[in-house]
This record gives sequence, structure tokens and C-alpha cells, in this order.
Amino acid sequence: MDPVLGSLTLSPANAQIVHSGAACNVKDDNISERIYTIKEGDTLVLQCIVKGHPRPQVRWTKTAGSASEKFQETSIYNETLRIKGILRVQGGRYYCKADNGVGVAAIKSIRVDVQYLDTPVLTVHQTISDVRGNYYLEKTVFLRCTVNSNPPARFIWKRGNMLIEQSKDNGVDIYEPLYTQGETKVLKLKNLRPKDFADYICQVSVRNVCNIEDKSVTFRLTNATTPPMIRLSVNDTVVVDPGQDVLLTCEVTAGFPFPTVIWSRNPGPLPLSAQVRGATLILRAVTPADAGFYNCSAVNNVGNPARKNANLVVRSNNLTFQITPDSNKDSETIQMGRDLKLSCHVDAIPQDKVNYTWYKNGAPVFNSVSLILLRSDPEMAPGTSSLEIVDMKFRDLATYSCVANFPGSTVPELRVDVNISQNSVSPPVLSVPSGGQVVNVREGGIAELVCLIVDGKPRPPILWSRTEKDLLMPSGRPVEETADGRLRLKNVSRDMMGAYRCQTAPYNGLNIKRREAQVQLNVQYPPILDPVFQDVRSRYQMVTLRCTVLRSNPPRLTDIRWYRNGDFIRMPMPDLKETPEFKFKLEPNNNGSYECRVTNPAGTSTCTFNVTAQPYNAEFYFDTPNPVRILKGNNYSYNLQWTQRDPEAADRIIGYWINVRKVNLQSKHINLKGREPEKGVLLSHTISDLRIPLSYEVRLAPITTYSTGDYISRIIQYSEHHVCGFEDERICGFSQDRSDDFDWTRQNHQTQNPKRSSNTGPDTDRSGTKEGYYMYIEASQPRVQGDKARLLSPLFNVTSVRGPKGSGRVPYCVSFYNHMKGKHIGTLNVLLRVRSIASVDSVIWTKSGHQGPDWKKACFDISPSGPFQIIFEGIRGPNFEGDIAIDDVSITIGKCKQENTVASAGKTGKIDYF
Repeated sequence: MDPVLGSLTLSPANAQIVHSGAACNVKDDNISERIYTIKEGDTLVLQCIVKGHPRPQVRWTKTAGSASEKFQETSIYNETLRIKGILRVQGGRYYCKADNGVGVAAIKSIRVDVQYLDTPVLTVHQTISDVRGNYYLEKTVFLRCTVNSNPPARFIWKRGNMLIEQSKDNGVDIYEPLYTQGETKVLKLKNLRPKDFADYICQVSVRNVCNIEDKSVTFRLTNATTPPMIRLSVNDTVVVDPGQDVLLTCEVTAGFPFPTVIWSRNPGPLPLSAQVRGATLILRAVTPADAGFYNCSAVNNVGNPARKNANLVVRSNNLTFQITPDSNKDSETIQMGRDLKLSCHVDAIPQDKVNYTWYKNGAPVFNSVSLILLRSDPEMAPGTSSLEIVDMKFRDLATYSCVANFPGSTVPELRVDVNISQNSVSPPVLSVPSGGQVVNVREGGIAELVCLIVDGKPRPPILWSRTEKDLLMPSGRPVEETADGRLRLKNVSRDMMGAYRCQTAPYNGLNIKRREAQVQLNVQYPPILDPVFQDVRSRYQMVTLRCTVLRSNPPRLTDIRWYRNGDFIRMPMPDLKETPEFKFKLEPNNNGSYECRVTNPAGTSTCTFNVTAQPYNAEFYFDTPNPVRILKGNNYSYNLQWTQRDPEAADRIIGYWINVRKVNLQSKHINLKGREPEKGVLLSHTISDLRIPLSYEVRLAPITTYSTGDYISRIIQYSEHHVCGFEDERICGFSQDRSDDFDWTRQNHQTQNPKRSSNTGPDTDRSGTKEGYYMYIEASQPRVQGDKARLLSPLFNVTSVRGPKGSGRVPYCVSFYNHMKGKHIGTLNVLLRVRSIASVDSVIWTKSGHQGPDWKKACFDISPSGPFQIIFEGIRGPNFEGDIAIDDVSITIGKCKQENTVASAGKTGKIDYF
């Protein structure tokens, strides 16, 4: 069969969300949004049904967080979104975005409401302020029951097995505290009586929504009930040495029922090496990273939890020194007659646990007129000890030693010696070696940036940082310290390129103005080209290929070469300063892969062009209305439709190869008979002799005079369920009856008359989309009462299909949605027309008068004796407020199935199963 060409403009994407998972309920709220209720732990399945040509691409997103791959089995780019074991935090509004590059992307949303009920928590308080002490007679007790749930839970209090009712017991009050939003109920026992010492049950319920069972908690109230009290085995602050084991015990001194002890740490979690044995926390071989506050909590649900904490301090052993010349004289050298300060600092916590001792030539230093000791120098970092030499004399030239020790600690003492003489102390001179101001390195290589102290004593460390503000070093730290001034970088990338600052450290040397220099890191990389790959389709004519250099470091190019199918193309040497370009005439023998290889001193990059006169592949049309037709002999035919992508790009298309893969069906040539495909024009071909109920793979490829294009494939399948939403202008093969008084009209929200009456007719189609179409009868003038409009379905051939065992007729299910809103609504009839010697029309469903503002669903069974049609007959009422509409018509083989959902739908529609 030759293809049929029909006009088709590229249609934008259209989307609709349906569900097929474990839904508790699906309803529409008053703001026209579908709500999908599901139980926590069940599987959420949302399907985005898309229309549009070309076939739209789908992406799922979610408000208040993304639809992340982490939480689901399927990709967010699938039409079906599946989340197994859904969590309460995954509730929210989910969006399906369908985009095919034509017009505005279609976006639909559905709100997922996750239902759950946690086990309640019951706590007991003697007074609102929780005064500690025993519970005894004539005291007031509050039992507080709290639960997390969705929807809000209902609370039931019991004493033993007896229901507590406030109206029947003057000794109790039941109330909800302020600001708890229904999550808490309090049972107040006033002036405890002997019978009040009993087992209390707090039972919570969400009324079996989503089959969530009730939950409860029990508490035994006795005259021995007391809140917890604890004490720690250590002081508030614990100072230990690195490598030492630490045991913290939280002793319970009071509380009934016996409290549970919980250990935690702030900041961060407990160390991985931590062991909890009952009320004792054991920390093995501690390090400075284990320092922090360790918290012990004792809980028995009576009163408030008891809490204690200990601050664990782990000593450090980093000792530094500073030599500060007379700052008042702005001096940078040691000079006689001026002051000099020597400072010593240990990064220890706490600082008050460190003892500093100063020595001069091995002898202890004591305070004097010329030597002043400062235990904590206010001009330095906290905890820094300083020795000030006043009005320096030759006798003060000596070796000074600072010794730091830690009383009661196993950490060995730390010592630093500083030789003070006119020759031993001089300002540092920082220099970048010749040729080292700019360091060139290839991407992925190793670089060494060097800043050396060529003169000066003592020589401080060198600190490296980025000159650009807010840029971190490659290690992720703001500053890197190097002892020898050499910064080594591995696996260098182009984002490391830039200026680096080297500075003398303000410690372990003279405390003077910091010396600094800069080193430029230049990362070399091969040219960045555009395009990396390009598919070039052309007729047999002149073709120009361009390979644009976007960036290159170094920018100077050293070579440009062109290749065809791997073979070098001999040509004059191109101008290295111009954009690489290659022109040639495309012939049948020079199709293939063309490469432009562009080289600079750092390497070579390639532009690749696939040049061919082959046509682009076709694009299947997936929204064909009612593509399946039932034939004799348990066969069916399928109306395959497609468009040709950019038919003018390559050689003229003269036909198509079509291959149907099932039971060895042969390939077939489709002859266009001189008619060339046009962009946006729909082509059709009917595939016959397909067996019910088999599915088939169809492969299609365009043909030109010289070549065949690439095949595309899709699966076609027999389906007994076809819903006509009247989205296509051909209205699924329905037709207007020429013997009636007027016609049904195809319309959507966007094509409605803005002056129409709001008291009749639907605002949108059954699915609630402004783009969706429906059919309706217009009751305004010139229509008069009794006028009829008839819409005829396609002819259904049933002569070749057998009915159920013992029956000669095949049952069919007819379902549709109708909208009959208005005080002048007439009648909507559905008739069955059976083709025989004389066709007979019989009414099989009817409805008259106003039926409310919503779309209503109707479905019923028929058993026609032969080929049949379904007729929708709208009869005009007494006045103009009488518009009648229909949508989503379905005529399927088999009896109508029972549905679990409500048959009526609001303006946004319900998703119903067939």
C-alpha cells in the first residue's frame, strides 16, 4: 500500500500524570490539583503520559527537593517514576516536564501525601515546672502523650482496660496544650487517689487510613515513680595526653523506672573508636580530633531527662618562637641600646596547663630591671610567654632557651633555643629563582613553585596562598606551609592556573614586616575546538567544514591537518592564524568521517565531521488516533505514521524500506511515486495481516537514489483499549451525522468564546488541561428546543471474532465522560447502530437535565450482533444554558471492569482504571 500524506504541524508536548502504585486514595482538592495519598513504605509509581511530535523527552522534578536518583528505582528521565519504600520526607508536589523543542514545554503536577503513624511517646510530669521528688497522694500529675502522624491522630486514654472519659471522672482533665498542632494530648490527674496508681495506656489512631493500624504505649504509675538523677565520674574538664585511654562513667543515682543512659558528643558524632558499655563510655588512644563535649543523658520518661557533660581536652605539642626587635623604633635588626622581645608559644589546650621556663646560656632567667618575664603576653596570641630584653647591652648577647612542660602529663617537655648575636639574627631576603617567576606545566602534570630565603637568620617557613580573593589552594585550605619554600602540585588542572603568593611566616624567625613574592602558574592545554562532533548531511554539492578554536594555551598553533576516514588529505599548508576550514564537493565516493587535527605545543585536539548524503532518519508519530483495525481471521491492521526529519538536507527521498519483525515477515519497499516528503507532513502506511494479540517490531528507513538512511524502530502492539480524547483534528475517526440538525463542536479552554455563559459547559477537558480538547453542542442561537446533533463512531467489525464459550456474541464495554451543567440542559442519548440489511438505531443510555458542575463517567456493556457504530446524540433544551459535552470515549472488547475509584470526576479529572 502506498503511503498517505497528510498535513501535520509539529505539535508541542502535552502531558498527563497517572498513577499505578499502591495508592490509598486519589482526590481533587479545591484548587484544582490531584492529590495522591500513599502509606509510608509502599511503592510510589507515577506515569507521565505524553503526546506531541516529535516524541517529547520527560523529566521528573519535585518541590522542596529534587526527585533524586538516590531514592528511586527508575531514572528521573523515564516516563514512569518508581520510588520503592517511600519515606515521609519524599511527600510533596511532583512535576512531570515534557519537552520536544516545539513551543513551550508541558508541565503537570500531582501532590503526593505520605501517610504514617509513629509509636507514641508517653512522659510523666509532677508539675508543669517538673519539681523533682516522689509522687505521692494529693499531688497533681500530668501524663503527656506525643506522636508524629499524618493525618493528625486521634487520642484515647485508658486506665488499665477502662476508657477514661472526662465527663464521667471528676478527678481527670484531658486537653491539648497550646502550639502542639494536634500532636499532643495531656491527661491531668488531679489530687492523686489510690485508684490513680495504675497502668495508663495512650492509644493513637488515624482511623485506619491506608490500613495503618492503631498504636499505643503503656506507663505504670506508682508511688515510687521518680525522675532520673545522675553524676559523672570525672570533673567538668578532662585534660589528657595523645594516645591515652579515657573512661567516662555516668552513674544513675535516682529514677524509677530505671533510666536508660545515652552518650553523645558535640560537635559531631561519637568517634568511630568509641565503645559504650552500659553507662560507661570508653575512648581508646585519643587524638586531638577526639576533643569536644561529651554528653550523658538519662531518660525514663518521668520528668525531664537528666543531663551532664564533660569537656575532653587533648594536649598538643606544636612549639613556635618569635624574635621581635624594638617595635617603637620600627627596627628590623638587633641593635644595642634598644629593646628586644623573645616569644614562645605552644598550641595546647588548655593554655593554663602549660608551664614556660626561660634560660640564658643554660641558667634560669628571673625578673630583673633588664629582663622582664611575661607569663601571658597581651600583645601576642593567648597563652604566649615572652622575655623582654630592655636597653640591650653586649652582656645580653647569648643563647636563650624556652622550655614548655605539662605538669601531670606524659607529654615530654618542649624546648627551643634562640641564639641572639649581631651575626646570628638578620632579616630574611625572599627571592624567586631566575626563570621561576612563571611556571609552565601541561595539564595533568606535576608543577613545583619555588620561593627561597637566600639570606637572613633564622629562616622562617614559607606560607603559600592564592592572590585572588576567596580562591583556596589546591588542597582545599586557604594557606599551605612549606619548610623549604617549595610548593609541589600534582595532577595540575586548568582551574589551578593563576598567581600564587609566597610569604615569610610570622613565627620561627623575626616578627617583622612579612616578605612576599609571586609566582605565576601557567597551565598549558591542547586547543578547545568546536564542534567536537558534527553530523553533516548534504546533497552532492560543495560542502564547507569549519573547526573553530575556542581557547588554546599557549594560543600559538603549530599544525593543522585534515583527514578523511583516517587518511591524510594532502593540501596547501593552511594559515595557522585563520579558522581551520576545508571545502570540497561531496561525491558518492567521498562520504565518510572527516577529522581536523589542531595542534599547539601542549597537544592535539580534533574536530570530527560525519559527512554523508544519507538522509536523516524518520520520526515516528506516536499519537495516531485508533491505529488498530480488526480484520477477518483473527487478524488486525496497524496504521503506522511518521514524519521525515529535514527532508531537504540530503539527496531526494524516493521511498522507504519497512521491515516488520515477527514470524519472518519480509521487508517491503514503500514507493512515494515522485512525491517528496515535506518537513512537518505526516506520512502513513497501513501494515496488514498482523495476528491478534501479537506485538511486532517495525523498522523504517528512508531511501534515496544513491543510499539508504538509518533505520529507526518501534514496537506496535494489539490493544483492545483505545481512548479518544479528541486531541487530533480528525477526532479519532468519528464523523458528523449529515441527517441531523447541527454538528458537535471540537473545543478546548483556549478556543472558548470569551463571551460564553459561565453557567453552562465545561471550563476544561476531562483531564483539567487548558490544551485538552472535548466535543460539545452549542445551545445558543440559532438553535431551538429539540434540535439534534449526532456524532458517529468508526465502524467496528465483529463478524470475525467469537464470543465467550456458549455465546455467539462478543461483549464490548463503552465508557465516556459527560458534562451536563446548566438550567436548560436537554438530553444526551447514546445509541447503538448495528449494520445489517437495514441498520437499526437503539437507545442504550440516556440522561437529561442538570447533572452538576463536574465531569461524570458512564460505562455500560453491549453485545452487538454484527458490525456496529456508537452514536452520541445531543438534544437542545428549552434555552441557551444547555451546553452538553463528552470526552475520553472508549470502546473496548470485553465487559466493563469493576473500578475502585469514584465514577465522577472534578474539573481536574480522576484517573480511572479499566
